[in-house]
Amino acid sequence: QVELVESGGGLVQPGGSLTLSCIAPTFTLANYAVGWFRQAAGKEREAISCISGLDDTTFYSDSVKGRFTISRDNEKEKIAYLQMDNLKPEDTAIYYCATEFEAVTRVCGSPAATFSSWGQGTQVTVSE
Repeated sequence: QVELVESGGGLVQPGGSLTLSCIAPTFTLANYAVGWFRQAAGKEREAISCISGLDDTTFYSDSVKGRFTISRDNEKEKIAYLQMDNLKPEDTAIYYCATEFEAVTRVCGSPAATFSSWGQGTQVTVSE
């Protein structure tokens, strides 16, 4: 398993922006898919974005498409980001990053259980 640490969460007004970071302090994320998931109170965990370790292809759920942008730092190979713009109250949740090695088969789009390493989560609250 890979140690992952999320940061960047907080309280923001509707329409505002936040950038979440997913850091692997002791590991290189090259060739690993990095997925972002969120879980709101009383709801199931939702996959919202993923970046492939094979070719950096990105994926987004319909709920965040056009507002969120996933990326990775290919120079340092230890950090992935989730830029969140035009935030809405319904984006309020705990956000988790997760990673899984991609040898040949693409992991992005697979169920959450496919990802073997998870961070501790960071709270995002969108409210007036």
